[in-house]
Amino acid sequence: MNTIKNLSTKQILRFLLIAIAAFPFLYTVIVLILDTERESVVFLENLHPMLGLVIFSFYVLVFIYGIFWGLRKLYSIFSIKNEIKKNELKHLQSQVNPHFFFNVLNNLYGLVEKDSKKAQELIIKLSDMMRYSIYEGQKEKVSIAAEKAYLDNYIELHRMRYFKKIDISFETDIDDDEKEIMPLMFIILMENAFKHGVEKLRFDAFVHIKMIVSGDNLYFEVKNNMDPEEEVAKNGVGLKNLRRRLELVYPKNHSLEVTQEGDIYTAQLTISKI
Repeated sequence: MNTIKNLSTKQILRFLLIAIAAFPFLYTVIVLILDTERESVVFLENLHPMLGLVIFSFYVLVFIYGIFWGLRKLYSIFSIKNEIKKNELKHLQSQVNPHFFFNVLNNLYGLVEKDSKKAQELIIKLSDMMRYSIYEGQKEKVSIAAEKAYLDNYIELHRMRYFKKIDISFETDIDDDEKEIMPLMFIILMENAFKHGVEKLRFDAFVHIKMIVSGDNLYFEVKNNMDPEEEVAKNGVGLKNLRRRLELVYPKNHSLEVTQEGDIYTAQLTISKI
């Protein structure tokens, strides 16, 4: 009795539909078994035409219901997969550049006493970047203009951080900066350039950045010099994170190449359909 009480109305209706649908088949099988003199039995034999029509119509409705139910199940499966994909993407995006913020905060600690005005400017820039990472960085898409502004802030922060001369250039050729792209897509490539290049070199460090957007095609390049004795991992945690995010958002429409020739490190990202 408890089992029956626990059944929902939908489950009971589904059970009744199955039972009604199965009855003509069971009736036909029983007749065939009991009447041993007959070699075959015609389905719905000896039934009134109207009753036969009703039963046939019932089967058509059951068939339509089955298709509808199957489509709902497929939609549910795809929705779950899409939700899993979104959750994975958010998790990956939340891991982007936290250690950069820690480095800047460590610099601020020593800068507060030496140059309080510069420390205040750094705090404002850092605040803007953190706000972007927390709020805009969790969105599915952001405008190219917003992403470029974030990169400009990042570059300016580095100019303010170091007390040595650095050759930094950022060339852009964008036909429409209101087009939307995945957020925090370039920062890992730029971060690697500064981390393995600028931070390690005492003199003549450079970082040259290029962004070209034409139609639905995007090209982004970061080139920097580094200590020739240092070999940078081409598949570190940051790059693995970026590669996975690109696979989720731009499957089969992207290319990410990282090369090192002597003391020159180059990262090139191409997307054919942004």
